[in-house]
Amino acid sequence: MDYGNLFVCVMGMGTVFFGLICLIALTRLMSIALRGSRQKAETAAEPRPAEPVARQTIAPEMVAAVSAAIAEELGTDISGIRILSIKRL
Repeated sequence: MDYGNLFVCVMGMGTVFFGLICLIALTRLMSIALRGSRQKAETAAEPRPAEPVARQTIAPEMVAAVSAAIAEELGTDISGIRILSIKRL
């Protein structure tokens, strides 16, 4: 059987578009499925009261190390900078 150029081109493009349509349908189905499960999880979870955060002290050695690193990065003496606060993340 000898297929013409137009037939091969149409069949190839048709196959590609059919595959793309299938991908779009699958992604929409997964989006709907995941959206439904996420809403169920959000409604099932009860909000917890905020726990008070305990203040943690930062060791003086850590403050000295951070100060030295910042001074080195800025290219200045450690007495030339002033660190007002350090927050632990």
